[in-house]
Amino acid sequence: MAFRIQTVSTKPYEGQKPGTSGLRKKVTVFQQENYTENFIQAILNAIPAQGATLVVGGDGRYYIDEVLQIIVKLSAAAGVSKLIVGRNGILSTPAASNLIRKLKATGGILLTASHNPGGPENDFGIKYNIHNGGPAPESITNKIYEITKTISELKVADVPKVDFSIIGAQAFGNLQIDIIDSVDAYVDLMKSIFDFDAIKAFFESNKNFTMLFDGMNGVTGPYGQRLFVEELGLPQSSVMRCTPLPDFGGGHPDPNLTYAHDLVERVNKEGIDFGAASDGDGDRNMIIGKGAFVTPSDSVAIIAHYAKEAIPYFRTNGVNGLARSMPTSQALDLVAKKQGLEYFEVPTGWKFFGNLMDAGRCSICGEESFGTGSDHVREKDGLWAVLAWLSILAHVNKTKPGSSVHDILQSHYQIYGRNFFSRYDYEEVDSKGADEMVARLRGLIETNELVGKTLDAYTVAKADDFTYNDPIDGSVSAKQGIRVIFEDGSRIVIRLSGTGSSGATVRLYVEKYSNDPSEYVQDTQKALQSIIDVALDLSQLTKYTGRTEPTVIT
Repeated sequence: MAFRIQTVSTKPYEGQKPGTSGLRKKVTVFQQENYTENFIQAILNAIPAQGATLVVGGDGRYYIDEVLQIIVKLSAAAGVSKLIVGRNGILSTPAASNLIRKLKATGGILLTASHNPGGPENDFGIKYNIHNGGPAPESITNKIYEITKTISELKVADVPKVDFSIIGAQAFGNLQIDIIDSVDAYVDLMKSIFDFDAIKAFFESNKNFTMLFDGMNGVTGPYGQRLFVEELGLPQSSVMRCTPLPDFGGGHPDPNLTYAHDLVERVNKEGIDFGAASDGDGDRNMIIGKGAFVTPSDSVAIIAHYAKEAIPYFRTNGVNGLARSMPTSQALDLVAKKQGLEYFEVPTGWKFFGNLMDAGRCSICGEESFGTGSDHVREKDGLWAVLAWLSILAHVNKTKPGSSVHDILQSHYQIYGRNFFSRYDYEEVDSKGADEMVARLRGLIETNELVGKTLDAYTVAKADDFTYNDPIDGSVSAKQGIRVIFEDGSRIVIRLSGTGSSGATVRLYVEKYSNDPSEYVQDTQKALQSIIDVALDLSQLTKYTGRTEPTVIT
């Protein structure tokens, strides 16, 4: 079907600079005249789009239907060769990464604001991923941003509305649109990584072992339904909230103890053995058990410890190295040292892991912000982490029947010691106050006032604003977070997050290491109380933000 191309005049909008996870704003911002069109056009101009194959999909949040049609009209006019779109626009972020890699696509446009709330008054997001399936590096996001600052016209194809509910191929001129099943390719990938028969055998021989997966009305619902109910044969009662909704059912689709409280309450009340949740776009995860919460820092360390023993993918391919984001606890480093593996500390942002993976130097990585993954894709992957934990439970129970999530945690601490870790999030604080707080701390670092100073029982050994020198491409990422490291290895980290759509989010991280077995069962907040007090006093957080309590503690 032929079409006409119209040239439409437009004017730039300020602030269309993609962050570590694309451009995230309120829906009402994206709904401004040509706001969304400008950004999509900038992506297409930056690629460039002529002859490109693009994977398109998102988490089903409010406004996705309109944006899908915009992408079609602009892509057709820009000379894109093919769009591969998940049915109804549904594609989890890791599933999109897999498709980009599997189909050797030019890249992908992901329509998600990840774990942020959805709905008419909440958030929307657009992100571009490159040919390796990972988030676009700064060289490309900066190029997109520069185009948004001077854009003056849009090229729009006069094509009819596409029905994305029907699987199959459609053509408009030289543009082919393939609408595919959202789940199939991802399930095939998971079955090539994990031993599904071993997981099934575990459940069959442990009839009383119960599991509950919470899709949080995000994108992973259909994936969870297929994997846990249809593939592993678990009862329908093993999944909850598995229908993607534009507003995530009015919830906040962020899998932590605060926002996944429905899951937490059910696990505690019903004595469920294994609980898991994933976020809006499927790249985050939370793992809990009867009387046990697995911090993301511990989770990636435990997965790395058991990788070759419990997961066929790593038995075949080996483990080439480990990596964590800088704020994440040092538990993973201890596993790397014991196993003789190379390990890396990188800034927050999955693209830094992608460089290491593409160079064959990292196989497993994680962030404290509930992100865990491996080199099977170039995004963090919530359901991969859930399947990894089921594989570990199946493996451990072969030799130690009756082992629970709590038992696996305690066994790990007996080998490595325990890194007590917690994160305090202060969401949507005044940006000016947050910036002033960080500027004051940077001033103390620059004048070297902190090193050697004793704060309560902690003596400062090092204080800096983390800089990362990428060993692969030589790029330098400066000012990635304030670090105060004490002589006993304890740490305080403070950074401002760029994943929100309004105001600033201050993230305060505290970590304390113990190799005293009598302390391993201690409550995390009690174990950390003294260093939390030091962190709040040193940062003067209450003074600069006006907050006396965090929004979320994890």
